[in-house]
Amino acid sequence: MRDLGPLGPAAFVLGYIVAAVAFVPGALLTLVAGAVFGVVLGTLYVLVGATLGSTAAFLISRHVARGAFERRLGTNPRFTAIDQAIAREGRKVVFLLRLSPVFPFTLLNYALGLTRIRLSDFVVASVGMLPGTLLYTYAGKVAGDLAAVAAGSTPARGPGYYLVLALGLGATVAVTVLITRVARRALADATGDSTT
Repeated sequence: MRDLGPLGPAAFVLGYIVAAVAFVPGALLTLVAGAVFGVVLGTLYVLVGATLGSTAAFLISRHVARGAFERRLGTNPRFTAIDQAIAREGRKVVFLLRLSPVFPFTLLNYALGLTRIRLSDFVVASVGMLPGTLLYTYAGKVAGDLAAVAAGSTPARGPGYYLVLALGLGATVAVTVLITRVARRALADATGDSTT
């Protein structure tokens, strides 16, 4: 990716879009983004790719494959409860769904295409992917740095550098877990589902 210069980020984003549509879990790509592009740019590229990819899957579900998906999910009581909640508070519920890792990203994109949420609300609520994206890109950055040191391709940095990385990763994990718990409770309140 780095060797592609300015085309590297574009190739990464395109690959992420294809992966999201093809039901490929994005966690591995998000880790790679952290290792290759760093935390800030990696998070940015993942958010762009994930938002565009999830929007493409949403539109495919809504306009191309609606009949097949509706037959499979339309009678599911959990899906019905989520659909009713989305009809009332679409952006909020999708934002909470994005915060919670309970719902698989790729399947969620297609399932939400069957709901009554507006496309604009779906896209805006994608900001809920930020905590998880930050966690995985940060972990990818740490893994990339450690791999570079182990391979001897970069000089070892002092213990302070690795301590800050470890503390930052720990803090990111703690915040992500906290956000996930709060989102899960709020989602249960919004949908009236005590099992979420």
